[in-house]
Amino acid sequence: MSDFTTLLDGAIFTEGPRWQGGKLWFSDMHDRKIFTVDMEGNQELVHAADDDTSGLGFTLDGTLLYVSMHKRKLMQVKDGKAVEVADLNGLATFHCNDMVTDAKGRSYVGNFGFDLHGGEEPSPANLIMVDTDGTVSIAAPGLMFANGMVITPDGKTLIVGETFGACLTAFDIAEDGMLSNRREWANVAPSVPDGICLDAEGAVWVASPTTQDVIRVKEGGEVTDRLKVSTNAFACMLGGEDGKTLFVLTSEESDPAKMEGRRTGKIEITQVDVPHAGRP
Repeated sequence: MSDFTTLLDGAIFTEGPRWQGGKLWFSDMHDRKIFTVDMEGNQELVHAADDDTSGLGFTLDGTLLYVSMHKRKLMQVKDGKAVEVADLNGLATFHCNDMVTDAKGRSYVGNFGFDLHGGEEPSPANLIMVDTDGTVSIAAPGLMFANGMVITPDGKTLIVGETFGACLTAFDIAEDGMLSNRREWANVAPSVPDGICLDAEGAVWVASPTTQDVIRVKEGGEVTDRLKVSTNAFACMLGGEDGKTLFVLTSEESDPAKMEGRRTGKIEITQVDVPHAGRP
C-alpha cells in the first residue's frame, strides 16, 4: 500500500462518502453542502441545504438522498430542490447521522441519542428504517451511537459501527427490511468506529478519529491493516475505477463550536489490494 495523498482540502468537515457515477459524493457537514469530487480533484457543488448534512444514499432511479441532521429528516434532491422523504423526529432522540440504502430502496438511519458536544452522558438510541413509501419504524433499538453502516452484497446482513460501543454490530435483514439476530461482528477497541466501508473479501475498513487511522477488520476482530492519516479519520469509502482507491475523510475537529472559521477538512486517498463490495 502507498502513502496517503490529498485529493481535496479546504473543507470544513467532510462526511458521508459514496462512490457513484465515477465520482466521490460527500457532505461538507457544517457547511451544509453536498459535493462531488473526481479523481483529478475537481469539486462540484450538488446541493446547498438549510441544515447540517450527513449520510448520503441514492434511490433506485439514482435520486440523491441525504440526512438532515438537526431537523431529523431524510431528504431527497429533486430538480435541484430538497424534498422531505421522512420525518424521523418521533423515533430519533438527537441529531440524525449516517445512513445506508439497500438494493430495494429502503434506508437505515442512525442518530446520536444524546447531546454529544453538549457534554451529556452517552445513551442508547434507535436505528431507524425508512421504507420506500416513507414509512418509518425502529429497525433496532439500543445502539450506542450508530454510525457508519454497510450491507453485504447478498443483501442479507447489515453491519453498523457503534461508536461508543467500540464495536461493529451485525444484523440479519429480513425480506421486509427488519433486523434480527443482533451480534457482535468485531470488537475494535481501542479504535472508535465512525464511517465504514466493505471490501470484496468481506472485511470492513473502519475510520477511527480518536486513533487517527483507518483499520481493516475481519469478522471476529482480526486487524489486517492499520493506516495512519494526517489528523482525525471520520469516514472512509472504497471507489475509483477498479474499486481499490481508499478515500479517507479527515479533519482536525468534529465539534462545530471549535471549527468556527477553520477549514481543516480533507479527503485523503491511497491504493489498497481488495476492491469495494456491497453498499454503500
